Amino acid sequence: MASINIRRLLILAGLLRGFGMTPLHLGFMVLINLIWGFALIAAKVSLDHFPPLLFAALRFTLIVFVLFPFLKIHKGRMKEVIIISLCAGPVGFGFFFLGLALSNASVVAVTSQLGVPFATIMSIVFLKEEVHWRRWLGISLSFLGVMVISFDPNVFTYIDGLLFVVASALVGSIGTIYQRQIKNVGVFELQAWIALAAAPLMLGASFIFESDIVHLIKTANLLEWSGVFYVAFASSLVGHAGIYYLLQRYEVTQTAPLTLLSPVFTVFFAVMLLGEVLTTRMMIGAAIALTGVLIVSLRQKRIVDTGF
Repeated sequence: MASINIRRLLILAGLLRGFGMTPLHLGFMVLINLIWGFALIAAKVSLDHFPPLLFAALRFTLIVFVLFPFLKIHKGRMKEVIIISLCAGPVGFGFFFLGLALSNASVVAVTSQLGVPFATIMSIVFLKEEVHWRRWLGISLSFLGVMVISFDPNVFTYIDGLLFVVASALVGSIGTIYQRQIKNVGVFELQAWIALAAAPLMLGASFIFESDIVHLIKTANLLEWSGVFYVAFASSLVGHAGIYYLLQRYEVTQTAPLTLLSPVFTVFFAVMLLGEVLTTRMMIGAAIALTGVLIVSLRQKRIVDTGF
């Protein structure tokens, strides 16, 4: 019996080495994806009470209070910081939470992954990056998968929400391009500026376009507030800090494929906790889209170009 257990441990250790991570870091990566995967579920519950713009405003306000000490003026780089803050804050998340409020959490989790191929396309256009046929295949599969999902009859009932999520991914990818060009700005410094840009704009938009704001804040119960706090702290701070920690120790090619666990966890939680129903078309579309994102995420290896 002891020899069998030792053999199993050796097999497990071999599998872990295949990921190129220590068991502790691999477990941490899975935990980050669990946190991110559950974030959409927590947000969806809160959005049953809070309208989307108010929800986003409350989230960013909490982050501002925590990260205010990290605010720092970066001379010569503030234009880029402001653009990133607007894309990743009020505009990007505004579209995202509008889409989540109107849509199915499982579909949102998959569709939001379009940010990866969008960012790749923009890198080609604006940064003149070279992309070979494998990544073009990944980009094509990503969009094909979302198209398969969007043509599902059940999705037609909230197609407007799906379009908001696509818009969020597109805007977020613009921020990604600027992030690739900016240097020496820490993750928490950038998060602080994003929150500072988003909080007042989202709150102002909420008062203009949404109603009974004060009443909704006063009448929210513990469960509804817990979603706001979870998305603000667990998802935004712990999740982003964790992935930044791992990216300092491993290559993107090792971490990027594992981040696809996040939408998988979201789909699982949405079915189990929210009672969402997945059709065969949705599952096929999700599989195609996530396969495409995986291909795009993997760094192109420099081998002999065969022309394919």
